[in-house]
Amino acid sequence: MKINQLDDPRTAKARKRKGRGIAAGSGKTAGRGTKGQKSRSGGGVRPHFEGGQTPLVRRLPKLPGFRSHRLKALTVYTGQLDDVKTNSKVIDNYVLKQVGLIEDEYANVKLIKRGEVKSGHRLQLQAASKAAVAALEAAGGGFERSARPKRPASDKKRARREGKQPAVAKKKMPAQANVVK
Repeated sequence: MKINQLDDPRTAKARKRKGRGIAAGSGKTAGRGTKGQKSRSGGGVRPHFEGGQTPLVRRLPKLPGFRSHRLKALTVYTGQLDDVKTNSKVIDNYVLKQVGLIEDEYANVKLIKRGEVKSGHRLQLQAASKAAVAALEAAGGGFERSARPKRPASDKKRARREGKQPAVAKKKMPAQANVVK
């Protein structure tokens, strides 16, 4: 016996043999009914065809413009980094949120060069401009690209499934981000 010869009875129903004689159950017309466009081989109407009347897809207007659903990055400027006072070795999304430079720690954050950098910080963010990285390295710091932090799953869905009241979700901050003000 070989692995490709193993048979699991739960995997698939046996294929129905159609058009193999009247006694077979679905012979003769093979479940297509008698006559008509849909009974012919290769027959049928194209998608969105509504019998000759102007189909819905043509009745609706083509609206101008384009709406991008891409997540826009929050910007942090190099001049703002000197205001960050922290015990943490690395500045990441959580630290920037605690300091008040960004509103959402789960968003993409990009570092842009605007203003001077005096203190060398090590940053772990999602993106940075070349000029910002050069300015940061010149000040003795560094930049490391990191993935956007995942938003924690809400307890609401789980509670709704179990038929309970949703618990108030508490945001967990990493232990390393002790901010000194």
